[in-house]
Amino acid sequence: MGARVAVAGASGYAGGELLRLLAGHPDLELAAVTAAGSAGQRVAEVHPHLAGLPHLADRVFQPLDADALAGGDLVFLALPAGQSAPVAAQLPASVKVVDLGPDFRLADAAAWARYYSGPYPGRWVTGTPELPGARAAITAAERVAAPGCYATAAMLALVPLAAAGLAEADDIVIVAASGTSGAGRSLRADLLASEVLGSAAAYGVAGAHRHTPEIEQAIGEASGRAASVSFTPVLAPMPRGILATCTARLSAPDISTADLRGALAAWYDGEPFVTLLPDGRWPATGSVSGSNGVQLQVAADPRAGRVVAVAAIDNLGKGAAGQAVQDANLMLGLPETSGLTSIGVAP
Repeated sequence: MGARVAVAGASGYAGGELLRLLAGHPDLELAAVTAAGSAGQRVAEVHPHLAGLPHLADRVFQPLDADALAGGDLVFLALPAGQSAPVAAQLPASVKVVDLGPDFRLADAAAWARYYSGPYPGRWVTGTPELPGARAAITAAERVAAPGCYATAAMLALVPLAAAGLAEADDIVIVAASGTSGAGRSLRADLLASEVLGSAAAYGVAGAHRHTPEIEQAIGEASGRAASVSFTPVLAPMPRGILATCTARLSAPDISTADLRGALAAWYDGEPFVTLLPDGRWPATGSVSGSNGVQLQVAADPRAGRVVAVAAIDNLGKGAAGQAVQDANLMLGLPETSGLTSIGVAP
């Protein structure tokens, strides 16, 4: 019998991906499965793709209740903004927690107030193992906050370059396209197929998107310099995936593509989920779909004096549930790769 884990908010897209990954995890046993709006429904009614797993498909979502969650070794909180903090406060200290929501991501209370409502809940350990010092911190932590999907892609592309002093932290521009599942499962007119198919649209522009301060925080901490990010998210006509195109001013005019690739290669050497593609090949969301994998590429643009770094992830995988399971593995003393793969599903 493995460690027992519970999922709060299991009826959403990220929650459903968590259930899928946990169903195939060799070392974790699924305990409570809660979902406030879907309480009383069978799992397969909400997530038809899980119907082939009788031990999971016929389970019934319990109401969201801290007591129901507290019986395991670790709890995943896949809840909207502002809902994780009250639940986490009711869980005993003996229960480890991984939060997939935004409540505990930011160190700056003022940044929290600009992007979220309600009292500032504080900061937990950042749950991206590939960041500086993060793997050891996650392993020792009782509470971990998994970063947002856009933030994860941007951080993986830029943090090594900023930390190495190759890219200037104060002049960063990011344009990132995401699949519609990144907006959640709630019914919205702008997410109807008739509105999305055959169309791409920017939203949350001019610093309005909530992942902006997460990106600035990670790059600032890694580089030791205040970061300034202009971030434009784009809703793309696909169900899942993120392609983040990140540019920053080169710190010196003679920095080459080979220098940039060398920095990424050294940083990610031995990382099980990160692939630096061969020179000249660029990431694609379809290559990482359904996985916890990350594909990266980088090049110097000497004419513009900028670095161009591109990352592809699955927003529900490395951008949410996959990264959360990666964190849980570390926190529970399991092999980091258990229940996860870097191999995507194609076509």
